[in-house]
Amino acid sequence: MEKRRIAILGSTGSIGRQALDVVRQHRDLFDVELLTANNNSALLVSQALEFGANNVVICNESKYEEVAEALQPHFIKVFAGMKSVCDLVTGDGIDMVLTAMVGFSGLESTVAAIKAGKAIALANKETLVAAGAIVSSLSRKHGAPILPVDSEHSAIFQCLQGSHGAKISRIHLTASGGPFRTWDKEKICKVTPAEALNHPRWNMGQKVTIDSATMMNKGLEVIEARWLFDTDPDMIKVVVHPQSVIHSMVEFEDGAVIAQLGYPDMREPIQYALSYPERLSLDNRKLDFAELGELTFQAPDTDRFPALGLAFEAISAGGNMPCIMNAANEVAVNAFLENRIGFYDISGIIEETMAGVDFVGEPDLETIFMTNREALDKARLNLNRHLR
Repeated sequence: MEKRRIAILGSTGSIGRQALDVVRQHRDLFDVELLTANNNSALLVSQALEFGANNVVICNESKYEEVAEALQPHFIKVFAGMKSVCDLVTGDGIDMVLTAMVGFSGLESTVAAIKAGKAIALANKETLVAAGAIVSSLSRKHGAPILPVDSEHSAIFQCLQGSHGAKISRIHLTASGGPFRTWDKEKICKVTPAEALNHPRWNMGQKVTIDSATMMNKGLEVIEARWLFDTDPDMIKVVVHPQSVIHSMVEFEDGAVIAQLGYPDMREPIQYALSYPERLSLDNRKLDFAELGELTFQAPDTDRFPALGLAFEAISAGGNMPCIMNAANEVAVNAFLENRIGFYDISGIIEETMAGVDFVGEPDLETIFMTNREALDKARLNLNRHLR
């Protein structure tokens, strides 16, 4: 493959760090043109120096001087703020943009990159959750392919490569079940942030790890899959698979099921997106089927994990409802991490906010941004009724 010039938005987060590990293994195939971070200025500086990035952006403008002082003597251009990110991703020196920013904040820069016709390696699921119809339409209009980075969506994408357009019957989206998979509601009700952050299989950032514990992460992935694969939501089924070896499955009209397997390691789907359609070598653990033992499956429990049910309600309603749900979840998860509310208050705040913000059936991008602001405000008001 020809060398690709990449931008990594959110390079200091879990996905960004693992993406750079992929680049380390293939320095002859990838050039790092742009790195961005929100607050972690020290790591951003270290990454920029190691990979010789041409440009960096520190979104927290109060840290600009610190980063500029460290990097400008090395002829690395330093910028600050989200507007700089949006401007730089459109540059001619970038072939592919890995969007690894967490939350709704990733939408604006992803849209800017799509409008510039850049290939998108999508790790920011909230982009399609909040504005799936709009982003999908822009992708087609500007010829900007969206390649999934989430392990589940990458698995589905890989399963479809050999299907030759065969009609899908169902998508089986696997879930680990999180750390409370076997707990009853009374015990789950009392969990602490530290317990919720102790994921049994994956090493992720705090927001994604809490979403996994509530199973909202799987709900977000259902919505994302609906847009990535242009699939009716009713055709997407969630199945709990605690071993996290089968990353997802695609079932066809004749009943045949194709699955993608591998040990839990986000570098594999990241690398596949960055190198698609080629596969590259990767220094990772390989499957030994003799050592696997059993692979088990069970249906999800939306009584113990109501956030998943709320996500299905949101995608069924359509319009701006998934955006409302996502904004409320961001507020509630942050409050839980600060130990201000209990575990089940997260889903309570989401449900109240979904009922309290005006529904718009066919929103444009401006409406999505307005909805997000309104839902954040409403969720913060609802939060006050749940404080410990």
